[in-house]
Amino acid sequence: MAGMIVAAQPEAVEAGALVLRRGGNAVDAAIACAFVQSVVDPQMTGIAGYGSMQVYMPRRGVHEVLEFYARSPRATRADMWADKVLGEAPDGFSFIVEGQVNEIGYQSIGSPGNLKGYTTALSDYGTMDLADIMAPAIAYARDGFMIRPYMHYFMALDPSAMGRVPNEKLLRFSATGRDVYFRADGSMKRPGDIVANPDLARTLERIAVAGPDIFYRGEIAEQIAADMQAHGGLLSYDDLAQYELRRSAPVWGRYRDHRIASVQPPGGGVSLIQLLHVLEGFDIGALEHNGTEHLRILTEALKRVTIDKDTHIGDPEFVEVPVDRLLSKDYAATLADSIRRGERASLERMKLKQEPKDTTQVCVVDQDGNAVTLTHTLNIPSGVITDGLGFMYNGLMSAFDPRPGRPGSLAPNKGRTSSQMPSIVFRDDRPFIVIGAPGGTAILPAMAQGISNVVDFGMPIFDAVAAPRISVTGNAIDVSNRIPRYVTAELERDGYRVARSYQGFAFAALHAVLNRDGRLSAGADPQRDGMWLRG
Repeated sequence: MAGMIVAAQPEAVEAGALVLRRGGNAVDAAIACAFVQSVVDPQMTGIAGYGSMQVYMPRRGVHEVLEFYARSPRATRADMWADKVLGEAPDGFSFIVEGQVNEIGYQSIGSPGNLKGYTTALSDYGTMDLADIMAPAIAYARDGFMIRPYMHYFMALDPSAMGRVPNEKLLRFSATGRDVYFRADGSMKRPGDIVANPDLARTLERIAVAGPDIFYRGEIAEQIAADMQAHGGLLSYDDLAQYELRRSAPVWGRYRDHRIASVQPPGGGVSLIQLLHVLEGFDIGALEHNGTEHLRILTEALKRVTIDKDTHIGDPEFVEVPVDRLLSKDYAATLADSIRRGERASLERMKLKQEPKDTTQVCVVDQDGNAVTLTHTLNIPSGVITDGLGFMYNGLMSAFDPRPGRPGSLAPNKGRTSSQMPSIVFRDDRPFIVIGAPGGTAILPAMAQGISNVVDFGMPIFDAVAAPRISVTGNAIDVSNRIPRYVTAELERDGYRVARSYQGFAFAALHAVLNRDGRLSAGADPQRDGMWLRG
């Protein structure tokens, strides 16, 4: 069995596939891909972002999750924005405060975890040297890459009418951003234009030689800390020096005849498994795919699970998460019974904005059956790029609840609730689907529908990730433009509020590898620029 890799950026997929062809394993390939993603999709992820990664290596007896989520700086105060709250996104992803200081600029930045995650995974489970793995990313930063269609779409996205900072404003925030992403006449670069970032190339070269300590404790850490202090940022040298990732066993559930392994809180794995447990109470495969009854069941299940997520899921170091109760099949049956009786849940939001998409994904299976699924992000990018370093920092802080006393509230050195849920579906104790997605709170509905499309409807993996879907993160049902209008008309006659997207491919971006009896296939959601390759 040859290996296979899928991700949202062709340059990154090629880098990972070449690693597999040179004899590297799934972890080597995933990390080579991730470093390239950090260069060629710089508003989606980067070394100053954060993420989570599930690693399965059966011959070594390894199955664990590396959690390298960003954490709030130690200077964070629980009530520092309590009197400045303007609203919450309808999707529940983030909050708006006066001046948008939690979204753009130096106060929006949390302690970065991606570089620690990449390098820890490589040193623990990879077979290749860091400098070798980083070489393709360094070359793209130094020599440049073409702006792809989705990258340009995101650069130009303007959600200001919904309370968000326009992405162009984020890119213009720093001198490096203005120099790298705009033409000499000041206009934004277009698809096909070349983006080179020599400062980022030099930073990556320093890391390739010295290792991650230069970023967390050495010269780069000192540069970061000095920039933060000079501009009123919350992040400090101590936040960097004391940053540690977490290791955990996967959280487990079962759907039909399959076992699901996903990520523990504050990640989204509990919600995914809870949702699948609720859906298991219905004969989904007997329904018309994306028919009225199918979408009604999905909608009500999603609302109930999201209410539980908002109420209970947070950083387990700060809040007690009732994992056993949420994953109880008896509890799932109770929720399913209420849906069957026609009861409707209500999922109110404070107000404002759209689904952030500032995240990316890679899935890999190698010839030895090792599997990796990695989701990493900048959250909403902060816009900040320290002079001479080239990379953009995460905008973690917008995702914390500025209202004290809630599971997602601000606190020093706290991890925020994350929608990331890189997951592996097992059949007969072997990986069957290796899957993940970017897309904020739309990840949960997309992941469940993608898995159900394979398990319940028998779809090939590309069809499963590309099929039209819905997203429910409030009381409205968001639908892809490929959902038939006669279906949504029936839902509206039944009293549901429907919001139709102009996009045919919408709501998170699924990427997956399917292993059917040793025959690998893969799917990259067509809404982004991705692809798959054999290694």
